[in-house]
Amino acid sequence: MGEPFDLPSDPIVDEIRAAAGRFELGQRYRDLDREPAFPWREFRALGEAGLVGLHTPTALGGRGLSVERTGIGLFHLGYLGGTAFAKLSLQPEFSSVLAEHGAAPLVDEWFRPMVRGERLVGNQITEPGAGADAQAMAMVATPSGESYLLNGEKSEAAFALDAGAAIVYARVPGPDPRREITAFLVPQDLPGISRTLTAGDLGERWMRRGTVRYENVSLPARYRLGAVGDGFRYVRSELTREHALLAAIYLGVARAAWDETVAYVGERKAFGRPLSAQEAVAFPLVADGAELQSAWLFTERALQRLDRGEEADSGAALAKWMATEVALRAIDHAIQFHGGRGYSKDLPHEQRWRDVRSGRIAHGPSEVMLHIAARRLWHRTPG
Repeated sequence: MGEPFDLPSDPIVDEIRAAAGRFELGQRYRDLDREPAFPWREFRALGEAGLVGLHTPTALGGRGLSVERTGIGLFHLGYLGGTAFAKLSLQPEFSSVLAEHGAAPLVDEWFRPMVRGERLVGNQITEPGAGADAQAMAMVATPSGESYLLNGEKSEAAFALDAGAAIVYARVPGPDPRREITAFLVPQDLPGISRTLTAGDLGERWMRRGTVRYENVSLPARYRLGAVGDGFRYVRSELTREHALLAAIYLGVARAAWDETVAYVGERKAFGRPLSAQEAVAFPLVADGAELQSAWLFTERALQRLDRGEEADSGAALAKWMATEVALRAIDHAIQFHGGRGYSKDLPHEQRWRDVRSGRIAHGPSEVMLHIAARRLWHRTPG
């Protein structure tokens, strides 16, 4: 395409393209929407190919790539295989609390196999009365000898039936409610755990989200991750990286829809001319291309700040907000300009739109992304 719409490049892209062709990730992405199930075969294959845990340190079995290079890799996984396989690659990042704060035996038993695509660890933060406001969390982990008794309910949990273990956040009662939220690794086959699926999701159905209930679940103290009361601090640090990396995924998915639409309108004729000669079609697509590129440059800057160890919570939050807004608009135009087929399941655009739409909610809703940026902006304002 040439300037200004070049795709981001990195040596890892050749590996991703080869794997996408070998494992038919584009077709499997469509299959997972029609028949939702966790894609164990592809997860293991990506793990064997070294494409799970791109940012994970090599000492833990990952590739040890910089955050920026990881973002480029995820962009291309999204471009070639939708949100599904990019988010599979990102699973160790979603579970970095385990790697950074778990005891060595837990890391060996759960984290390293996840990087190989052999085991799946979920995350359970949200509750029926506590979504974006994690401080409203009600689940309790009560000390009981050398164990904790877990009681409560987690909702909207990805991989509710498929994860072998989950990082669960619960309150350990103490004198200061602000210092109670604690992280635990909880094997999901323990007595007292019940799991049910939600009625059905708009998109990303392969995640099979659901509700997990805990009734007097006895968990040995060795499964606690880090210090009591530090769970919220851990997850907040993890989420900053996730925001920027998720932005890269959504932009990759949208760019695929944009590229396909640009090619289509150059060939499809209406009123005796290609659609690309119709200003009502051409101008929005040019604007979409510019906005996708701008959003990528903004995201890239946030990724680079993370690599340099600089403050990036505001930039990463805005990258996620901007990426979802721009991506959904571009995919909506892809649906529109493909006409009736664009609105059907014959083409992948409607699935892409539904899957990317989760980005306005999951891992922090758009409103919270703007709140993070506003808090940082006025915190810096003098006087």
